[in-house]
Amino acid sequence: MIALIFTASALAAPEPSDDVLIRRVERILTKTPLIDGHNDVPWQIRSRAGGDLERLPFAEGTAALDPPMHTDLPRLREGLSGGVFWSVWVPTSLEGPEAVLATLEQIDTVHRMAEAWPDDLTIARTAEEIVRIHRRGRIASLIGMEGGHSIHNSLGALRMMYEAGARYMTLTHWSNTDWADAATDAPEHDGLTDFGRTVIAEMNRIGMLVDLSHVSAATMHDALQISAAPVIFSHSGAFAINPHPRNVPDEVLDQVRLNGGVVMVDFLPAYVSADCHAHQAARRAEISRLETMHLGDPQGQEQALVAWDNAHPAPRSTLGQVADHIDHIKDRIGAEHIGLGSDYDGMSDAPDGLDDASQVPALLVELLRRGYTDAQVAGIAGGNLLRVLKAAEEVSSRLSSEGLSSASRLEPSTSEASR
Repeated sequence: MIALIFTASALAAPEPSDDVLIRRVERILTKTPLIDGHNDVPWQIRSRAGGDLERLPFAEGTAALDPPMHTDLPRLREGLSGGVFWSVWVPTSLEGPEAVLATLEQIDTVHRMAEAWPDDLTIARTAEEIVRIHRRGRIASLIGMEGGHSIHNSLGALRMMYEAGARYMTLTHWSNTDWADAATDAPEHDGLTDFGRTVIAEMNRIGMLVDLSHVSAATMHDALQISAAPVIFSHSGAFAINPHPRNVPDEVLDQVRLNGGVVMVDFLPAYVSADCHAHQAARRAEISRLETMHLGDPQGQEQALVAWDNAHPAPRSTLGQVADHIDHIKDRIGAEHIGLGSDYDGMSDAPDGLDDASQVPALLVELLRRGYTDAQVAGIAGGNLLRVLKAAEEVSSRLSSEGLSSASRLEPSTSEASR
């Protein structure tokens, strides 16, 4: 009888209020840094301000810009940010030495951001440094390279970018490299080439995280089979929730669990929502059709596209849908393999409820509302990523102690990299 009374009373108990859940999130983030796995502010600085920090009101607020940005120091502070992987992406239209130069300039931008705003941002290179910076009340600034084209098939360039602070490299962006297939390009290599496997081994040796966002499923499988360290997906979702090629299939999630890696769930609407993905695909198809229908008439193309947009308003994605991706990954492989990678300032619109960097804690509140424990939320916020980064550091130390040096390894030619 006592058990029945307890059960009935538990069922009737009111759910915690938002204020209670917010206070729980605040306590969690006091102890564990909230780490965003992917933010594109450096490209915004380059494209909007020519790399000149003084021309962009990042310290004052960027919401009033046209178009507005998702990130600035006030909103990072409001969003209780503890660390950010600033993406040093450069477009795949830049090739060879030009891509290497642009990537180094982007890395320089991140360092200059920390120099310009030292009371807010501090460069971090290790898991221990992230924790120490967070305890001092500052935001750990980390560097993530987005696309293997950034190294121009050079292990030397890879090593020097690590020395400059880069702590992960996404193996591809939208297009294949000479040594790895992308998710959004026609397959060339059936995953990784032999040189691609060498790149993974070298990343393990120096302690750079292998990032499998943007790569094909075959490349995911190859990298997971050979990486000695846990991998990350810096900004991807669950394919089972939205079958976008940028998301992670269930069979790959199973390998991530065995590898000990982390999928950092993205907020970009086309990756989050199947409806947004379908709308985006339909719009691309319409653009191709209009280019054929209005040959030599760009004004006609533009007017027709405006009419199509008015007749086909884009659907909205939501914070709840982002949480659905997290739910699926948790149910499939466990909450210890989840992180957050917003893609802020690498997209135009963000999901409703996650409109900018100030609102990320609202997602953690939603997870608590769905029954996640404080420990699970702490892991998703940043603890799981810290574990993976520390593991990569330990693998690097072990490989170095075993005398696995690549100092005498010959660099491949471009043709060799594809083999």
